[in-house]
Amino acid sequence: MLDTLIGIVAATLTTSSFIPQILKAHRRRSMDDLSPLLMIMFSTGAALWLVYGIFRVDPIIIMANIAALIFNIILLVMKTIYRYR
Repeated sequence: MLDTLIGIVAATLTTSSFIPQILKAHRRRSMDDLSPLLMIMFSTGAALWLVYGIFRVDPIIIMANIAALIFNIILLVMKTIYRYR
């Protein structure tokens, strides 16, 4: 039970860490300070963690990495949009 609670808290904290960056980028309408390589590497890692979670049938890993991928895709889209403004 404790391990599940630790997993939920860890997944929530690491996944929600994208929210401040999304909000900052939205307010500033700029993503110049965010490396696209970082986002690509993180997306690849999150996708692999998602596959691992599916193999392990671990809903915490699955949900956390789905959310992380969604947040990262939002950032990639924002970076693309703001680059051409």
